[in-house]
Formats: sequence, C-alpha cells, structure tokens
Amino acid sequence: MELPLRGGCVCGAIRYEIAQEPLRVYACHCKDCQRSTGSAFAIGVVVPSEALQLTGPDTQLVPNGITEGGRRKSLSACPKCGTRLFSDRRPDWRSRGMVRAVLGGTLDDTSWLRPTIHVWTRSAQPWVILPEGSAVYERSLQEAEKLALRPESTGPGDTD
Repeated sequence: MELPLRGGCVCGAIRYEIAQEPLRVYACHCKDCQRSTGSAFAIGVVVPSEALQLTGPDTQLVPNGITEGGRRKSLSACPKCGTRLFSDRRPDWRSRGMVRAVLGGTLDDTSWLRPTIHVWTRSAQPWVILPEGSAVYERSLQEAEKLALRPESTGPGDTD
C-alpha cells in the first residue's frame, strides 16, 4: 500500500485521496451490505475523517438499511452515477476520533486489501471461507466487545 490512497466513483466525477494508513479493513457480511453491493459482502476501509479529501460535486446520502437497534444506515454516493463511496462521519470507539468507512472497491488499487475482521458472519453466504487468523464476529464488532465487557456475558453470540 502506498500513500496517498486514491479512488473515486464509476463516472469519475468524484475523486478522493486518503492521506493516512487505514485504521482497519473489515468485511461486512450483513444482508444490507450483500444487497447494496450485489455481492457476498462489503469491504470497509476505516480511515480518520480528516485523512479523507474529496474533489468533485457534493455527495448525496442514500439509505443502506436499518440496524437491529433501529438506527437508519446511509452511505455517501455520487449524485451523477450513484456509486456508493463511504459512510458518513461517525465517532469511533477504538480510535477515539471521527472516522469514515470507505468502500474498498472504490479504491484505484485494491491489490493490498486484506480484511482482518469479519462482521455479521451469521449472515455470511455458506460458500464464503473466512481466512484463518481473522477476527470473526457473528454480529458487529462493537456489540461483541460490549458483550465481552459484561460480567454475565457468555460471548459474542450472547443476546439480550
């Protein structure tokens, strides 16, 4: 991987640069990501918000499902071609800052992408083989870590 990372939408109207190394790369196997990508999962490249610089028209927020907790999810997309590019800014409990998750397939060079975290694997397609050594969560990483902190928890599959 060579910085800055560059990418953009299908039509080329929006381009971006990422000036810092990603905090993490994950694959999300939830049904919403499967539907919105037309594939088995989405690859998210989590970067500090301030590291992502855009050129081109303003993006538009498009719906991307609803979380189990009832929160609406959305992604920023190109208003011309509809390519979904990244999540809106959000606080990150791991890096203690604001981050964005860039959709890995929108990068110009995807050869280095290797998700080390797999989330929502309970929805993974049965033919997907998760790489050995990856962190695997049946639900979201945040939920798994919150459950692990609760004394009465039995693990990531524990539900309220």
